[in-house]
Amino acid sequence: MTNPLIWLILTVLDIYFWILVATVILSWLVGFNIINGHNQYVRQIRFALMRLTEPVLGPIRRILPDLGGLDISPIIAAIGIQFIQYAIVYYGARLI
Repeated sequence: MTNPLIWLILTVLDIYFWILVATVILSWLVGFNIINGHNQYVRQIRFALMRLTEPVLGPIRRILPDLGGLDISPIIAAIGIQFIQYAIVYYGARLI
């Protein structure tokens, strides 16, 4: 039986991981002109995703060196989320 609090934290982290993936995919689609970045709905979705991810990605971007046009901050954030999830599962299992 899983602790409901651990389940909730893991679910929120998993949802945030998929929000990061959606942000990266949307930035690629706009960057390669597959979808129009000036479309009202695309702009609203992009704004919402940026507002959700920038508090995590902003500090990571400030720490990382400039790699030209390559932004690896979502990769670092995804690795961090995975690490936190595994740590919660590992130490949560020890509490039971």
